[in-house]
Amino acid sequence: MPKFYARRRLGFLAAFTGLIASAGLLNGPAASAALPTPVSAATARTYLASLTVAAENRTGYNRDLFPHWITQSGTCNTRETALKRDGTNVVTDSSCAATSGSWYSPYDGATWSAASDLDIDHLVPLAEAWDSGAGSWTTARRQAFANDLTRPQLIAVTDNVNQSKGDQDPATWMPSRTAYRCTYVRAWVQVKYYYDLSVDSAEKSALQGYLATC
Repeated sequence: MPKFYARRRLGFLAAFTGLIASAGLLNGPAASAALPTPVSAATARTYLASLTVAAENRTGYNRDLFPHWITQSGTCNTRETALKRDGTNVVTDSSCAATSGSWYSPYDGATWSAASDLDIDHLVPLAEAWDSGAGSWTTARRQAFANDLTRPQLIAVTDNVNQSKGDQDPATWMPSRTAYRCTYVRAWVQVKYYYDLSVDSAEKSALQGYLATC
């Protein structure tokens, strides 16, 4: 059962909407907010087997090397576009900022009614991408990665959950909501495969373990 928090006052309608959303999420990954549906578990296992296994290298990393929250259309940047995509009944002002709506965070099962309570998570963190090969990319490719709304790479989630995840990979961090873990690892592998990023040995072992139960 999802948790409902009172850090921002939630009305009955928002809570009711969240319950409906969570019920859908429990039925399968296709209902995971509006995150593009990841590849199947079988495809993810095939992709994972083809990824290069290599030690990670953080040398030279700086978050600013991944220009993010670029303009997507009109006055809307990537964060605002993801918030509108992932929310229910989202209302925005003339600058595209969300002024109301309801958001269900599939990582922890919480529902929020204020956009300020949400972070847009880079499912494969920027630092993890750097460690895995993005250090050799052009700035344009890093920008594309950091703003990718086509692959299952960006999703609105509870802010402090995203902050606790930080730059960890599935060997050390997974969503607390176990019903979402299969979706999460399928998405992780798809993104790494698409961008030709490596995995370290612990990361690969963890992904294999989770995918075996999907």
